[in-house]
Amino acid sequence: MPTNDAQGPPPASLPRHVAIVMDGNGRWAQQRSLPRTAGHREGAKAVRRIVQACSERGIEALTLFAFSSENWQRPRPEVDVLMRLFLTTLRSEIRRLDAANVRLRFIGDQSAFSTILQTYITKAEQRTAGNTGLNLNIAANYGGRWDITQAARRIASDVAAGRLQPADVVPDLVHRYTCLAELPEPDLFIRTGGEQRISNFLLWQLAYTELYFTDRLWPDYDADAFDLACAAFVRRQRRFGQTAEQVTRSTDA
Repeated sequence: MPTNDAQGPPPASLPRHVAIVMDGNGRWAQQRSLPRTAGHREGAKAVRRIVQACSERGIEALTLFAFSSENWQRPRPEVDVLMRLFLTTLRSEIRRLDAANVRLRFIGDQSAFSTILQTYITKAEQRTAGNTGLNLNIAANYGGRWDITQAARRIASDVAAGRLQPADVVPDLVHRYTCLAELPEPDLFIRTGGEQRISNFLLWQLAYTELYFTDRLWPDYDADAFDLACAAFVRRQRRFGQTAEQVTRSTDA
């Protein structure tokens, strides 16, 4: 991959919405003979770096996969540490995010979280609701299948109540019932850590997203690595079902 300069691609070429699976915290710690929880703490620092990078580059939205609905299956001590880290990070970062004009939102089923964590999530969302900079979305206890299922359940309820007709249920309507419906769909999906799969993340929203995989572990991810992903995105031709010739003609026109 070509070397990218420090500034990255020109702002007009950048993706509007970036989604990231932050993988590799545990392996980062194991490589250093540290407990897996140390990797999660370093991973939280990487979140701060990438949020800042997105804000500085004028990215409209950043969605981070923080905790999947399947992550509850991990060892209980690790889950407990993740929940504590989630809470302490939220407490320490909310003032910084608010000052940076970042709008924070959480997506996923929050009912499984402790009352105090749910309270802090609500306070953080309310405090930053009026901000007009980066839209930062944290997917916590989230799964793409859950997202589609809850959308289908709400649509079925509206059909049963007579607010919708079955013929009204088309893709555009379904989209309006999913998480992040008010934002542009992700242009760029990044997964760190070397694995090449989506892992039940934003299954509806990633239909035409450009996928980018890197071996770099999440705690080591920084603005330069993010710029490399954006540079790869800029070099791609997005067709959305059209031929390359059609896209070229449309661009030239």
